Amino acid sequence: MLPDTLRQVTHPIAQFDGLVLDTADPGQAAAFWQSALGGRAGVDAGGNPIVRPGPERPAREILRLRPAVAPADDARVHVDLRLAGATPEPLLTAGARMVRPPGDDPWFVLADPEGTEFCAFPAVDDRPAGMFELVVKCSDAHGLARWWAGVLGGRVVEEGESAAVLGAPEFPWDYMVFDPVPGIERYRSRTRWHLEARDRDLTALLAAGAVARAEPSADEPWWTLADPGGNEFCVLLAPGL
Repeated sequence: MLPDTLRQVTHPIAQFDGLVLDTADPGQAAAFWQSALGGRAGVDAGGNPIVRPGPERPAREILRLRPAVAPADDARVHVDLRLAGATPEPLLTAGARMVRPPGDDPWFVLADPEGTEFCAFPAVDDRPAGMFELVVKCSDAHGLARWWAGVLGGRVVEEGESAAVLGAPEFPWDYMVFDPVPGIERYRSRTRWHLEARDRDLTALLAAGAVARAEPSADEPWWTLADPGGNEFCVLLAPGL
C-alpha cells in the first residue's frame, strides 16, 4: 500500500487542465490572451474560443473563453505574468489597460480589454517570460492550500499568512498561491480553473469537501463545483469503460 505522501503525488484526485474565463466577448478576449501568452487560437467542442499553449510552454497552459455576463470581480482569482523586459508595453499595445504601475509592490497591475485584472512582473533575470503563477484570494490561505494539495498533489509551503502549492502533477506554472483577504467570498470570480478527474464520479471530491454547484449540460459537459472557500471550478469526469 502506497504511503499517503507518495499517493498524493502519483494518484491525485484530479489534474489541472487550464483556466476558464467568463467574458461577454470571447473572441476579443481570446485575441488578447493569444497575443499576451504567445498561444495558439482554436475552438473547443462547443465552438467557443480556446487559447492553447505556444511553443515551449507547458501543455496545461490552456485558457477557455466562455460567453457570460462578466460579474463584478475584485480579482479574487488572477494570473501573474513575467514580462520580457522592464515594462508591459507589448501588453498595452495588445489591448491591456494600466490599473497601477509598480509602487510599494514591484509589479504592474493590468486589466485585459474586458477588465479582468492580472499582474505583470518586470524581468529581473533570465527566467522565461510568460505566465508563472495562479493567485487565489481567500479567507483561510493555509487551509485552502492544504485542501488543493490534497486534490492536485504537490506540497504546501507557508510564508506568513500566505501559502502556495508547489509540484502538483500537470500544474503548468511554478506556484498556486493563496493570499488571505477577509471577506473576498462576497465576490464571484470571472476566472475559474478546469480539472480532469481520475474517477468517473464525484465521490472523492465531494468526500474531500467540495460542493456541487451545477450539473453538466449540452453546452458545458462538465460539473461545476466549489472548494471549501467557495471558489468555483469545473470538473470533467473520467470517461466510463
